[in-house]
Formats: sequence, C-alpha cells, structure tokens
Amino acid sequence: MKFLDEAKVYIRSGDGGAGSVSFRREKFVEFGGPDGGDGGRGGDVWVEAVNGLNTLIDFRFQQHFKAKVGMHGMGRNRTGANGDDVTLKVPVGTQIFEEDNETLIIDLTKEGQRFRLAKGGNGGFGNAHFKTATNQAPNWANPGLEGDEKTIWLRLKLIADAGLVGLPNAGKSTFLAAVTRARPKIANYPFTTLHPNLGVATIDGREFVLADIPGLIEGAHEGVGIGDRFLGHVERTRVLLHLVSSMEENVGKAYKTVKTELEAYGGGLIDKPVIVALSQIDVIDEKERKKKAKELEKASGQKAFLISAITGEGMTDVLRALRDVIIEASGSGETALPDRSTPIQDFDEDDEA
Repeated sequence: MKFLDEAKVYIRSGDGGAGSVSFRREKFVEFGGPDGGDGGRGGDVWVEAVNGLNTLIDFRFQQHFKAKVGMHGMGRNRTGANGDDVTLKVPVGTQIFEEDNETLIIDLTKEGQRFRLAKGGNGGFGNAHFKTATNQAPNWANPGLEGDEKTIWLRLKLIADAGLVGLPNAGKSTFLAAVTRARPKIANYPFTTLHPNLGVATIDGREFVLADIPGLIEGAHEGVGIGDRFLGHVERTRVLLHLVSSMEENVGKAYKTVKTELEAYGGGLIDKPVIVALSQIDVIDEKERKKKAKELEKASGQKAFLISAITGEGMTDVLRALRDVIIEASGSGETALPDRSTPIQDFDEDDEA
C-alpha cells in the first residue's frame, strides 16, 4: 500500500436544530398553551486511534468530514433528534495539530483513545420552555447554535520498539526483510527506500516491532537528499540500531555523519540507547572485518556487532541485544508491546493505493 504520514483535513460539527413555536389546539381544551419542542443537538466530530492501521492513506481520498445537523423541534413537545457524530479513525501514534501545523491538539498513543475535535451545536429551546406565570403564550423560540469548523493536520509517528538508521545502502531494508515478514524494496542504489517500513521480529519467543526509514546523508537536516522528515517515525522507539556498511571506505566517518544528523534533528534521538553494527560483512574478508570493526568501535565508543543479513551471521546476537534493551527500557521483565490481534501491515512503496 502507499504510505502517507501527513494529511490536511477539514472538519465541521453539526448545527443544532431550531426550537418550535407551537400551541396546543384541541377540541374541548379551552386553554391549550404552548407545546413547541426543543431542537436536537448537532453531531460531534471525534478522532479515534484504532489497531490495524499504520498509514493515513485514507485521508488522501477524503478530506472533508461533516457531522449531521440536529432536527428541529416539533409541536406536542416533541424534541428533535440529535445529529449523528462523525469519527475519524487513525493509526495509533497519530498527532493532531491546528491549522498552523504547530499547535498540538492531541497525541493518540494508545489503541482506543478518543478525542472530540469539534462539538456539535446545542438545539434551540421551543416556546414551551419560555412559559411563565406572567407570559403564558410565548410566541418565540430559540434557533439552534452553529457547530464548530476548522482545518486540522494529521501527522503520523509510527509506534515501533526499535528503529534502523544509517546511510543509504547500509543494509537496513535487507536486515528488515531478513528478520521480519516485511518485503521492502531492495536494490543497489541510494535511496531505494523512500518510505518507512514496519516489521515484527521474533527472537527466543519474544516479538518486537522494527521500523526502517530512508537513509540519511550529510546535510539531511537542511533538506539534502530526501531530508530528515522520516526521523519522526523513530522518535517513539526504545532503541536505535545504527547500521554501517562494511563497503564504506571510512566507516568511522559514516557513523559520525548519521550521528550528526540525529543530533541536528533533535526529538531526543541522540539520547536513545544505540546499538552499532557493521553490516554486509559477507563481502569482505576476515582481515578487513577486524580492521573496520576496530575503526567503527573507536568512532562510536562501544562494541560493534558484525552482521550479514544475507548469510545470517551475527543476526541472532544483535536481535537479542535489541530485545534486552527494549525489555530494560520498558521498566519490567516483559515488553510493553502493542496488541497484535490484527497483524501489522507491511508497507511496499511499489503497491498501488
């Protein structure tokens, strides 16, 4: 399916129904009096985070959402029906912003979380409401109140436990395809991955969600390449796996380039636990492996895993390392993973919407 992580939407709640002006007219009832009913309340506009969605593609085809208006009141003290609500169903991790795209309204981080974006207008009072001892035949009623309308922005930040970062062609998509059922596009040229991809990895009977984002290059925070916009999708992760390709001439420089971009982006990424791995080791010999591993460990200041997604070498160790950090970050012996009764959809940028 196509991936969409930002959408602009117009919403409007329903107007309230008008109150009724009516008088009781019955044979043999000399003093009938007013009996106009109240108008119904307009429908609300709600947003709800649901499981089974991980893209905002639905909002590419529908950008206007309007709740129903309340029905007018009627005689014989009949109140008008309330207008139906409208609910925008969005993926868990969606943020709602005002029209300026900066003022945060709500951050939907849990499945089933709901928020009212626009309140429907109240219905007007019928003339029966205004009857008093001194005014027993009021001939007026209130109109219904208008609903609210606004333009909002939806911005998705994927919910994942671990995120993959690195330069283009660092082997992130190959890693994701090797450890999950995701099938991202893989090719030997820069920026093969143009959209984030999600997959569920399993190690020793435990599951966790991996997010792969497009590669970063020097100057990404200034818009070079495809920029750093997709880094928002790893903001919520508990750990980052930084892959550095063994085919890089200077693996230390490659590591520092990505680290600099993470720091420039902000969002707390530079403070997250990071596991460093030298990827694609199947294409170099043992002597070159040791040399580049030493260079990478010197640049990163930590142990570097040696892995190959093609041969499977070192993959189990790095997955266990990711799992251990996720468990520790969750603050308990169990990972606080989202409900997966509905399988996570794997993005494929070649699929048609």
